[in-house]
Amino acid sequence: MGTNLNHIGVLTSGGDAPGMNAAIRAVVRACTHYGIKVSGIQEGYQGLIDGNMDEMDARSVAHIINRGGTILQSARCLQFREKKGREKAHDNLKANDIDALIIIGGDGSFTGANLFSQEFDIPVVGIPGTIDNDIYGTDFTLGYDTALNTVVEAIDKIRDTATSHNRLFFIECMGRDAGFIALNAGIAGGATEILIPEDNKTLDDVVNKLEYSRSAKKTSNIVLVAEGDQLGDTFKLAEETQKKLPDHDIRVSVLGHIQRGGNPTCADRVLGSRLGVAAVEQLLHGHSGIMVGLRNDTVTTETLHDAITKKPGINRNLMHVADIVSL
Repeated sequence: MGTNLNHIGVLTSGGDAPGMNAAIRAVVRACTHYGIKVSGIQEGYQGLIDGNMDEMDARSVAHIINRGGTILQSARCLQFREKKGREKAHDNLKANDIDALIIIGGDGSFTGANLFSQEFDIPVVGIPGTIDNDIYGTDFTLGYDTALNTVVEAIDKIRDTATSHNRLFFIECMGRDAGFIALNAGIAGGATEILIPEDNKTLDDVVNKLEYSRSAKKTSNIVLVAEGDQLGDTFKLAEETQKKLPDHDIRVSVLGHIQRGGNPTCADRVLGSRLGVAAVEQLLHGHSGIMVGLRNDTVTTETLHDAITKKPGINRNLMHVADIVSL
């Protein structure tokens, strides 16, 4: 390989996502394979500032590929946003002879990584880990596939009650800035209507769709709402719908943080493994300031700057499909 790295640090930052442990495992074992020391940094950037890190080996990551969450734990660190905090983090890296960092997280984590790398000339490679799938430069992020399956399973279970009682359910899923989970899970779960931040449907659009469903003699209706949808609070949306459709029996279910948890799917375990190895190899080739991702089933790279500043577009064809199959 093309550089003389001796010691790599790895951390998870921001919201946890299934598949992070698979990525940690792959980073550690790739380092072992290439004869490089590796240290796990606890609690994200806070661990950098506190000097909370331990050397790892192939056995220290045994039996974690199937576990959700992150064995390194994660935390949001306000101190790292200040220059003084980043200086302390840099001092701790040097004190532990760590030459480079692998950051597993989302756009906020990558923003900190990019700034830190530029300020202190520390090689950094990112691995995208967020259930929202809202990182530019990769088709899939760690945790997305698992979260999708969790949401679909929840929809299936809620539909049992909806059908038994001829009810209309508004189900809120995660997706503050992106509708990937809602759109795909909505199609898979047979939702009557799907509301996402990238679309501009009105309350009247929702009401008209539900009235059509009633006339078509549907025995249950699911409206899947991404938490960042433009129509706002899901409970308020349900109240406004009830005013226009007083004969509907309406309920609201907010899925919340169950979407983050659970054992990662096969797809997330394989993705974490591929990206973990790729991150180590990119550092060994002398690359920095990049994110490793997956496009068309091929591992690719994207600059952290573009991963942070650009947004992946929603698949408009899927929105078209959703409108047709929800009749």
